[in-house]
Amino acid sequence: MITDIRNIGIFAHVDAGKTTLSERLLVKSGEIRSAGYVDSGTAHTDRLDVERRRGISVKSACAPLSWKGASIRLIDTPGHADFSSEIERGMWAIDGAILLVSAPDGIQPQTEVLFRKLRQTRIPTLIFVNKMDRNVSLLSDVLSSIRKQLSPAAFDAKSSEDMMAAIAETDEEALDAYMEGVIWDKKTLISHAAKGVSDGCMYPVYAGSALTGEGVDELLDAVVSFLPKPEEDSGSTVSGVVFAVEPDPLMGRAAYVRLFSGTLKNRDMARITVHKENEYGEADTVEERKITQIRSIGASGRGDDVGEMKAGDIAVVYGLGDVKTGQVIGDSALLPEKIRLGSIRAPLFMTKVIPESADQLPSLKRALELLAAEDPLLDVTIISGSMHVKLMGAIQLEVLKEDLLSRFQLHVDFSEPEVIYRETIKQTAVGFVAYTMPKPCWAVIKFEISPSPRGSGVTFESTVSPRQIKLRYQHQVANSIRLATRQGMLGWQVDDVHVKLIDGGDHEIHTHPLDFVVATPMAFMDALQRGGSTLLEPILEMEVTVDENGAGRIIGEMNAMRGCVLSTNAKDGKIKLLCEAPAAESADFPVRFQRITSGRGALSSKLKGYRECDLTMGKTCPRRGVHPLDTAKYILAARSALDGEIFG
Repeated sequence: MITDIRNIGIFAHVDAGKTTLSERLLVKSGEIRSAGYVDSGTAHTDRLDVERRRGISVKSACAPLSWKGASIRLIDTPGHADFSSEIERGMWAIDGAILLVSAPDGIQPQTEVLFRKLRQTRIPTLIFVNKMDRNVSLLSDVLSSIRKQLSPAAFDAKSSEDMMAAIAETDEEALDAYMEGVIWDKKTLISHAAKGVSDGCMYPVYAGSALTGEGVDELLDAVVSFLPKPEEDSGSTVSGVVFAVEPDPLMGRAAYVRLFSGTLKNRDMARITVHKENEYGEADTVEERKITQIRSIGASGRGDDVGEMKAGDIAVVYGLGDVKTGQVIGDSALLPEKIRLGSIRAPLFMTKVIPESADQLPSLKRALELLAAEDPLLDVTIISGSMHVKLMGAIQLEVLKEDLLSRFQLHVDFSEPEVIYRETIKQTAVGFVAYTMPKPCWAVIKFEISPSPRGSGVTFESTVSPRQIKLRYQHQVANSIRLATRQGMLGWQVDDVHVKLIDGGDHEIHTHPLDFVVATPMAFMDALQRGGSTLLEPILEMEVTVDENGAGRIIGEMNAMRGCVLSTNAKDGKIKLLCEAPAAESADFPVRFQRITSGRGALSSKLKGYRECDLTMGKTCPRRGVHPLDTAKYILAARSALDGEIFG
């Protein structure tokens, strides 16, 4: 049995050479004979038709390789920000990462986003400066940018002195030696640096070319030397996560599983956590599914039937039925913290999916449900009788259209994408509900809801004694806040609020176990109505590079989009502008930008945050269910949802 395992992911800004590096690693390890190429559609990790046609990665792909006795499971993730959810789910499965930086392009916005997420999730990371075959002299400049924009703890892995200096930042013994001019031998340096890398406080930087193979051997050595093995906990309770799913016409849905503890075998009964919801309620339930087969990871996808997987393994599992990406296998409490963290980037746009004819609606609904199982952030919703999906951007929309045609033979159109706004409370207010009729029921809640700083999210606290409301009911209130904030007075998700439970009561006889779940949205909306709602619009930060003659036109475009230029930097006849603009005004800017620059400019963007805007600049969103302040109808609908076992 192989015990020297590494689970690693490759991350990069789009076009940095990530898939090319994956191919080169597979060749170097002997897993494949020759490298495929993105542009020709022959890359082994670009397995979908749409990926081969477009020459971009859309889905994360897993492939095996071995190096110096270590078995390495490699996850190649998309680079485009539109597929950030795929990138994050790839992070769930790994214990270490390689972050690519393109030498000619330097640190790009998505590079910074990815590095922050890797650091936030405490994933040990190596940095590889790619495309050095174009200009070797760029390394010192890129290394300087890495230290300035990513982390000062980055060091040149080929320089013993640089490594010694980096170790000395956190090691007193190394500091004393370094101050005396002593440089440890390479073996000692690697031993000490490995701990710093594993702790997330040191980042070795390598350089080379994925295209030619230069520097790739050293990078593989570093994977084995610096990146940690997965923790082995095979004897305890099963705990794992489904980080990807794929359709399989013969064996049913294939689930890519990373197991963190316990052991799974063919014919085992696996307990999976299933999230169920409708417009009135939501909850997690646990169901048992019989595993029919466990397959290893192969170079072109699924490998051989291995019969079992242990803690630390990544494998393809069959028999989990209609399992979805993100579902938990076994005990969710044993999962790492990183799986419970928020996404890199939430969808910014919503669009209506329009079938070619009305009789295609059932087929369209089934197709979208399957696609939502693969990417839950699509969040397929029925609004006013029409199917709506959420999206990151224009590229994802184009890929979705191709997917529906190639996989499901459905010709569809989309409405003009609409921005997904958010809302928050204007001023602190108190909300109250006494849900005591019709019997049997009893849940009295008083909230104080106050605005919070932008980006702080929704927080909850309780100042109520267990003598007033039993702790189990207070937990129900806390868990129901997510349900209450799904749609506010303007119809958008409520964000950046602090919810404080300040008073209330239960009844020893009349309180039904789920009365506080029903009552929480009513009390919340009462407070939101009293405090008033403010519309929040998403703001994009854009990095634009143009020649000197084009800068004036870009500044004019930003002003027209209610945006602004934050900074400019001129170098070698090019001007780099850091700008920001509302997503609503800049949705079609990438298309105009290509026309303005005749395709010779560079543009990248990321979500900067949300800011208040007047309702005349935005819009409201239709409510998907009964409004909680329409008390009689809401209670009836909520009780019907409970009777339908939405809460298990």
